[in-house]
Order: sequence, then C-alpha cells, then structure tokens
Amino acid sequence: MHRYEGRRVLVTGAGSGIGQGVALRLLDEGARLVAADVNEPGLAGTVEKAGDVDGRLSTVAVDIADIDSVRAAAGTALQNLGGLDMLVNCAGILKPARTHEMPLDAWNRVITVNLTGTFLMTQALLPALLESGRGVVVNLSSTSAFQAAPYLAAYAASKGGVASFTHAIGLEYAKQGLRAVNIVPAGITSGITTESIMEQPEGADGSLFARLTGWLDGGALGTPEDIAGVIAMVGSDDGRYITGTEIRVDGGALM
Repeated sequence: MHRYEGRRVLVTGAGSGIGQGVALRLLDEGARLVAADVNEPGLAGTVEKAGDVDGRLSTVAVDIADIDSVRAAAGTALQNLGGLDMLVNCAGILKPARTHEMPLDAWNRVITVNLTGTFLMTQALLPALLESGRGVVVNLSSTSAFQAAPYLAAYAASKGGVASFTHAIGLEYAKQGLRAVNIVPAGITSGITTESIMEQPEGADGSLFARLTGWLDGGALGTPEDIAGVIAMVGSDDGRYITGTEIRVDGGALM
C-alpha cells in the first residue's frame, strides 16, 4: 500500500519501540517523515533499519519535556518537510513505584514527559496541521488509563490525561479539518515494557498484573508492528471518519 505518498509526518519516540515501528511502517507506505527522539543513537538505528528511502527520512533530536527543545525541533521538522499532515506522539516514559513511596520528582517527570510533552508537541505543530487541511494527531494512551495498573499510578494518570486531551482537541478543531485519535495499547514488546518489568518495587505482587496483557496468542505481549498497522490506517484516508475516540490494540485485555 502507498497511502502516505505525498504526506508529511512527524513521529516522536521514533528511536525505539512503538515509535520506531510506526516510523518504519509509514515510510513503507510512502510518507516523508521526520523521526524525533531524545535518543540520538536510537534515531541512527531507525535510519539504518529504514534503508534507502529516497531521502524521505530525516531525524531531529528533541526533549519533549522542554519547551525550547520542542519549538526548535518543530521548526526544523517543518523546514525539512515544508508543512505537516500528521503528528504521532509516541514518546513516553514510566517509573514504577508504590504510590506511597513515589518521590515527587519521579511523579512530576512522568507527568511532564507523557502529558505535558504531548501537549507541547501538539501545540507547536497545530498551526501547520490546520494549514494542511487534513491534519491528524495520533496520541498514545494506554490500557493503564482505563483499568487498574499496579505500581504505575503516575503513568496511568499521565495516559488518562492524554486521552482527555485528545478528545478536547478533536472537538475544538474538528470544523477546521483536524482529526485526533487515541491509540490504546496493552503490553507491547518494547523498551518501556522491559523497564516496567525490571524496575518493579521489591516484593511486587505479580498476581496484580493478570490483565495487563491480552488474551490472544496465549496472553503474549503485542509488538510495535501491531500498533503501527492501526496507526497507519487511522492517519490515512481509510480513517477519514475517525476522530475524538479511542482505538484499543490490546489483544482483548479490556474485554
């Protein structure tokens, strides 16, 4: 399929995991794309995996929690692309902890990166997306926003905020042609999932995690490609009548 020929896309978190999977899928479908991440070696890996894409891929380093970094990266991306048709906000972090033990700076960091960072990237690029006339914002929420997520209170709160933010802009800008959609994954094989598993507090109760993966494939984690395919549909003309809503890609975790 070549649904993205002539479309200009920016993907955050594109140096690994879901963001990298999304970037590679949209490139395969013909997009001109800027891959953004704070992890510059990760971006180099994305470029290597993409291979020869006829100059349709460029990269930009960005700390989405820093407004100056966001504005600079947005300017560079728009200069490279000549405008923007789609923004995919994949960048995020988590810091597992028992809620009563979580340091305030850890709580604030998760909220700032996941929620405020999504806002800052969207705010910086909204004028270009509106000018496009077919702009799409795809945000990554999480099943953690809609069901209990043990030891992930900050992450769940941030992703719940992302979901609400997406609904708000979906309505606010619908008459100007903008679409905004939440993608809601369960556990995915990515660095952030590995971090969640490896950094659980000592003595964590494993039985509390029973519903964090889906029922398909024997309860196995999903893959970045599972998410990328859905995002590719949503941002294309195939998704033209989808906005202000969630699409769960969770193997049935929330059934």
